[in-house]
Amino acid sequence: MENQCLGLAERLALPHRVLRVKVAPPWRWFAPRSLGSPFQHLKSDSDRLTPPWPRLLIGCGRQSIALSIAVRAASARRTVTVQCQNPRVDPAKFDLVIPPEHDGLVGPHVFPIVGSPNRVTAATLAEARAQFAPLFAPLAAPRVAVLVGGSSRSHGHLGERQARDLVQGLRAVAQGASLMVTTSRRTDDAVANLLRTELTGPNIYFWDGEPPNPYFGLLAWADAIVVTSDSVNMICEAAGTGKPIQIFRLTARSARARKFQDSIMQRGIARPFAGRIEQWDYTPLDETGRAAQRIQSLLDARASAPDMRG
Repeated sequence: MENQCLGLAERLALPHRVLRVKVAPPWRWFAPRSLGSPFQHLKSDSDRLTPPWPRLLIGCGRQSIALSIAVRAASARRTVTVQCQNPRVDPAKFDLVIPPEHDGLVGPHVFPIVGSPNRVTAATLAEARAQFAPLFAPLAAPRVAVLVGGSSRSHGHLGERQARDLVQGLRAVAQGASLMVTTSRRTDDAVANLLRTELTGPNIYFWDGEPPNPYFGLLAWADAIVVTSDSVNMICEAAGTGKPIQIFRLTARSARARKFQDSIMQRGIARPFAGRIEQWDYTPLDETGRAAQRIQSLLDARASAPDMRG
């Protein structure tokens, strides 16, 4: 969620800082709604939201919603408030809501995008390519980045059975390519251990979890990308590279999940993973840049309003 906010903030010509808010129980249980002032409900180790209010506040996640609404009111609407994802409250409570297109949310304050905002840009990839050259340059081309997520209530279950199917396909790929594999925080321990045990060899890199995180390096050095279907974020980050993406599809549990995956494939960005790597071209997906332009237009309009001058 934080990367979604940062992806948008980094596209704007403004200094920014990250505030991580932690709402204390029982008030956190009422999110996204709030009983009383949400400023009073933060835990002692939470970042605080205090004046002077910023020109722009970008929020993501259930616990940020009441605070974003409160800042908008406290600043007399001088702060432009942007909320990523579907806030599950009236979008008119914000200046802009940026939900995934597959959520089906529409309205005058809504700017749907394909997937989610992210931090992948040409500059990010160039920097990561240089940083991680000692790690990935020795691997023989073609190099395949493998991005493994975890189980999702809506996007499917990634258990040991599914992981074994993935391993079988990746072993076939490894006959003629190098693999660069990373799991995520959501990857079940048993799945991660299975992958680490089964995917070994001189042409296979498996991130051990020690910093620095080579994630952007994997994207930068990849000639193709295999990603599990549970993570909208990882698919969108991969789509920002312009490199062929093959999705290891889990059984989606919701129509929205299937709609997103189908949309990515219909756009020519991705294809299903079937144990082999294919090559094709497409224009890198840059929904983050498109959303940032919309935010900038709101900032410009706010700055030129008569009561905002001076």
